[in-house]
Amino acid sequence: MAEAPSLLSLCIALVTDEIVQRDDVPPALYDLPPDLLDTLALQLPPLALHNLQSGMPFELQNEDEYDNGCLVDGRKRRRSSNFNLAWKKNFNLRWSKLTDAIQPVDWQQIYWERHLQSCLDEAAEIASLPSFSKCIGEIEMSDSILKYIASEKSIHFWRAKYRNLSYHCQEFGCYALCLMLQSVLCVSEICHILRSCKLQKLVLRWIRFPEQVNGLCKLLSQNRETLTSLELIHCKLSSTSVNSICDALIHNRKTHGILHFSINASHFDETDPVALPSGLVSFFSSGRYLYSFKLCDNDLGKNFGKLVFHTLLDASSCLSALDLSENKMTGWLSNFNRRSLTGLQASSMVGKSLQSLRVLSLRGNGLKKDDADNLRYALFHIPNLEFLDISDNPIEDDGIRNLIPYFIEASERSFPFADLNLENCELSCDGVTQLLNVLSTLRKPLRSLSVADNSLGSSVAGALGVFMGKSIQILNVEGIGLGPCGFQDLVEGVTEGSNIVNINISKNRGGIEIATFLLKLLSGGSDLVSVNASYNLMPVESLDIIRSALKIAKGKLELLDLRGNNWDDQKAQDSLVAEFQNSVKKILIYSSSPTLDGLYDGDP
Repeated sequence: MAEAPSLLSLCIALVTDEIVQRDDVPPALYDLPPDLLDTLALQLPPLALHNLQSGMPFELQNEDEYDNGCLVDGRKRRRSSNFNLAWKKNFNLRWSKLTDAIQPVDWQQIYWERHLQSCLDEAAEIASLPSFSKCIGEIEMSDSILKYIASEKSIHFWRAKYRNLSYHCQEFGCYALCLMLQSVLCVSEICHILRSCKLQKLVLRWIRFPEQVNGLCKLLSQNRETLTSLELIHCKLSSTSVNSICDALIHNRKTHGILHFSINASHFDETDPVALPSGLVSFFSSGRYLYSFKLCDNDLGKNFGKLVFHTLLDASSCLSALDLSENKMTGWLSNFNRRSLTGLQASSMVGKSLQSLRVLSLRGNGLKKDDADNLRYALFHIPNLEFLDISDNPIEDDGIRNLIPYFIEASERSFPFADLNLENCELSCDGVTQLLNVLSTLRKPLRSLSVADNSLGSSVAGALGVFMGKSIQILNVEGIGLGPCGFQDLVEGVTEGSNIVNINISKNRGGIEIATFLLKLLSGGSDLVSVNASYNLMPVESLDIIRSALKIAKGKLELLDLRGNNWDDQKAQDSLVAEFQNSVKKILIYSSSPTLDGLYDGDP
């Protein structure tokens, strides 16, 4: 027989029903003791909880915390941190998979921000229909959205005004710090319905027409004082539209407040111009606080890249991260070479450098060996670079040899070069062996290196073993074709006590020798946190060796990825996972056989 409810729970349920059916909160509720008010808050759906908190007398609010800027009765209202648990509960009911992934200070703010994003996403779907002819603000939210914020017994669920997009934007816009808008919503009206927002980050998709650019610019102007991040994805941009967007951000000011600006997977009318849009030049020159600039996957030609780089140099930009990945920029650094440092061009470059630039990504730009040589001289103007990604460029062995003098010179700096990505660069064993031999002798060694997806073969293992004994912390050798022979050599070459923190040895067809290598690696790597050994054709006999390795493992291991190996013995797999499920180690074994993706990396 079920236990009878207590008198308190019955009273709380009765009061809850009363609140959710009203458009206001009875003032007498605020006379309840704080513990009862907190208990009541935990029972309320979001809209009723919002009304309860908004109507709370100022003197009852928590004096130590302030809201995110939403105004109530013309002044900032203090809020009760005790209600934060109620907001977290409501968030978890709606987005349970995200609850553990985020830890906001204010769950109320993040709840209404995500709710508003859901409303805008649904509105964009409706507005995209050919039959749509209403104003954006008149779009009605579906029951599937309303049911999360209001009880079906409440007036909020049935009254028309609570269904309109305009209501949700005006009521909860003040909680939104970050929004993503589809182009169909970028009309003049959007500024009006989002007028209570003080956006810090804005993401735009599929902007293509002048009227959409106009709507966007009005929204940028409206949030100019608070906006710090702007991202454009899948947009079609002319020089005129770029100028308009940049002008909206600057608006006759000496400096703008944008920290992060990104244009990804978009189309420029002029991909290889003779000059940059004037607005973009002004944006760079007034970007005192600009931290990162990304132009990725836009099919931009070499002139665009050259103009961006020289404009940043001329502006003595304070940029920290520049990403020009996935463009068509073969030859974009051709004016940087040995002659440019000693000839007539040198005088025009004197004193020009990107002192603050720490991260440079040129991934997938079609760079070849001559481009690598030019890059060496261009890097002379980036004296404090720490991270360089030139993956997916066919620079070959000659290209990496051209860069070796730079790595030697950079290791002598006060803030040395630390991270290098050379994935899929058509490198051979000879070129990488030469590189590893040099890197092993640097005064200040690298922090991370990736040579993944280059056909190196087992012969590289000797130099790799010596290199692993240095101070390298993060190493990615996925898919380089080490094979069983390569891992045998690594077992002999790797010394105990390495500084490796994260290593990826996946897709190398190492067989049982992988397990032997793991035994040595885990027994000596006190700093090791993560190992990816997936897709290596390990037989089931490897499990006993891996079990022994885990038992003697020292230090901080958190993740061991063993997916995609030849283990048909489900019982043996389950036994391994069960043995260590209560430890800090997380073992991933999701599939029992390699996929096609795991078979491409045969030993050449």
